[in-house]
Amino acid sequence: MKTLFHELLRNAPALTDGAWGTQLQEFGLAVGECPEIWNLKHPARVEVVAREYVDAGSRVILTNSFGGNRFILGRHGHEGDVREINRCAVEISRRAAGARAFVFASIGPSGKLLMSGDVTEDELKAAFEEQAHALAEGGAHALVVETMSDPVEAAIAVRAAADTGLPTVGCMVFDSGKGRDRTMMGTTVAQAVDAMTEAGADAVGANCGQGIAGFVELCRQFRAATDLPIWIKANAGLPEMTDGKATYNTSPEAFVSHVPALIEAGAGFLGGCCGTSPDFIRALKDSLPNKD
Repeated sequence: MKTLFHELLRNAPALTDGAWGTQLQEFGLAVGECPEIWNLKHPARVEVVAREYVDAGSRVILTNSFGGNRFILGRHGHEGDVREINRCAVEISRRAAGARAFVFASIGPSGKLLMSGDVTEDELKAAFEEQAHALAEGGAHALVVETMSDPVEAAIAVRAAADTGLPTVGCMVFDSGKGRDRTMMGTTVAQAVDAMTEAGADAVGANCGQGIAGFVELCRQFRAATDLPIWIKANAGLPEMTDGKATYNTSPEAFVSHVPALIEAGAGFLGGCCGTSPDFIRALKDSLPNKD
C-alpha cells in the first residue's frame, strides 16, 4: 500500500467528500452545462464547494474534473483545453485543502462505449493518459477513477492513472442485477476487483448507483475479494425528478445510520456521492468512532 494510504488509514475509515455536481448546481450550474469548464470561468465558486467539504471535516477531497477527458469536453467545444481544465481543477482543490486535506483528482468515464465501436481501446488509453498526466502535473496527491461500468474501460483508466506514479483508486458503479451488485455491463464485484487490481489500483471500491443501504453488502463482497483498501461513496438515495431536476430525499441522519455496518464490512474510505452535501460529511464525521 502506498505511504499516503497508510497515513490516511491509520484511523480508518478516512473521511472523503460528498457530491460535486449537485453542489455546483446550488451555485448556478445549469442542467446540461459542463461543470469542468467552471474551473476556467468560475474558479471561485468551484473553490467554495471544495472548501466547504474541508470545513465539514473531509480528509480527502476530489476535484472538478470528473468529465475532464477529451471526449466529454469535446461535446462543449473544449477538447483542446484538457490540460488547462484538469490542472486548474487540482489547483482549485489544493487551494481549498491547504494543509487540512489531501486532493484525490477525479477521472470519470469517457462517455463512449467500446462494445458499440464508438471508440477504440487505443483512443481511450490516449484520452485517459492525457487527463491523468494533466492532473498529476497540477499537483494531485492521488487519482480516483470512478463511476465506471465497463471493466475494460475501468482497467484502461486505472492503468493510465497508475502510470503517473500516483496512488490510484479504482471505483465502479453497481446498480444492476437482482441484488444491485453488478454494473450495467453485468460485472460482479470480484470481476471488477480483478480487472482494477491487475491494472495497478492501490484501492478499489464503489460509488454512485444506489443509496447507502446497498453499499453494505457491496463492501462485504469487496472485502471477500481483496485485501486492498475499500473506497465507498454512496448516493443520498435514488434520484427523483422535480421540475426537470434530480432531487435526493435521504437525510444525513438516515445516511449515517449505515456507518457502523460499513465499518464492520471493511470500508477504508467513506464519503458520499450524488445528492450528498457538506451536511452529510459533518454527520459522517460525528458518527465515526475516531473523529480526528
